[in-house]
Amino acid sequence: MAGMRERPILLIALALVACGDADPGQDTDDASSTAATTAVDETTSDAATTAASTTAGPTGTASDSDSSTTSVTTSTTAPETSEDPDTETTGDPEPEYDGEPLPEAPPGEWNWIDFPDARCIDGTKAGIGVRYGLSDKLVIYFEGGGACFNDATCGLYYASFAHFDQLIFDLIWQGTVLQGGIFNTKNGDNPLRDWSFIYVPYCTGDVHAGDSPDTFVPGYVVDEPQQFVGYRNMGAFLERIVPTFVDAPHVLVTGISAGGFGAAFNYDRIADAFPAAKVTLIDDSGPPLTDEYLAPCLAKQWRELYNLADTLPADCDECFAPDGGGIYHLGEFLADKHQGQALGLISSERDLVIRTFFGYGMQEAGGEQCPEGIFELPMNGDHFEEGLYHLRDDIFGDDPAWGSYLMPGVEHTYIFNPLAYYTKQVNGIRMVDWVENHLAGNTAHVSP
Repeated sequence: MAGMRERPILLIALALVACGDADPGQDTDDASSTAATTAVDETTSDAATTAASTTAGPTGTASDSDSSTTSVTTSTTAPETSEDPDTETTGDPEPEYDGEPLPEAPPGEWNWIDFPDARCIDGTKAGIGVRYGLSDKLVIYFEGGGACFNDATCGLYYASFAHFDQLIFDLIWQGTVLQGGIFNTKNGDNPLRDWSFIYVPYCTGDVHAGDSPDTFVPGYVVDEPQQFVGYRNMGAFLERIVPTFVDAPHVLVTGISAGGFGAAFNYDRIADAFPAAKVTLIDDSGPPLTDEYLAPCLAKQWRELYNLADTLPADCDECFAPDGGGIYHLGEFLADKHQGQALGLISSERDLVIRTFFGYGMQEAGGEQCPEGIFELPMNGDHFEEGLYHLRDDIFGDDPAWGSYLMPGVEHTYIFNPLAYYTKQVNGIRMVDWVENHLAGNTAHVSP
């Protein structure tokens, strides 16, 4: 999750390094596991999306089909509506989202929308990117990029991600990150090419899960309060997103790395906000490992610093273990509450970036937890891989809501990548085809 020290260099290279498909180095561990395989009959989508001359408004006018072009031999879930738009998720009833709809714009154009009440970690204003599509379906995408919870991580985070505004969005992001992978409007293989997109930048250092303004980080040399308000910001964004796309029949909640965690943390409130829609989750490279692998002492730091007590769903009783653990129970909670929806995880078996992130809590099985003075030492590859398959086999288990796409190697994040999203294969099954099936409700576990 480490960033570059010079921001201009980072902004140019970010799509390739910080949250992308660049190989951070060769892992000396042998990646091996038993696998669940899935048979897929691949066909390719026909034509690329053509440019539209009309203006997209608060609700889409065009529609397309969700029918999958691949067949999956595992469980299939049929979409159904969530239980109640006013279901509690943070201890208080969720407010009715009745803000001003987002401004109209021609389909295919990215536009930046400032939100005066939203803040980055450094206190500067935040906002979102919006691109209307030809379809009335919607993607809400959470960006990734590290976290801030001690001196080392906060220093790296501030050097790279602590500020995001329209200038950065217009000059850098539109021509890099927002052109490849799932954002590509011209590749006929992309099942999301016609969808509308909301891009949620990551500038709060709290995996989009915090509601803790003016908070000091213990041990951080900068003796100033930080704004860990990613979850609070998302509430402000939804005030306008929901009225704009109120009739969307399908919403994909997704993100990479810290944004993968953010997608999972915010899924419940988004699904509640679109009670009549099919709401799908794809978490790319944000695996919520169990307490044997994600040390409770590290999770406790995040809970206290980001105030997760007020952002995790209040009725997820098992999410609130006294020692700080239990966050992984969120996956079970989402599957139980939002039955009929499709929830998915994408990860490398030995993701070096997430191993480094989790390494602040534990390096190996039976090792010291949350050791003093640790700096960017990754968790042992065997231990991480074991934890990943434990999550899939024993936590997700046979629940038809959950699917996963696991790959050998140490790479980190895929769905925004111009090549990997379309070319990665596991046992002959392309990632893009797994995504298409997942969107259709055909959940499957794919692994080597």
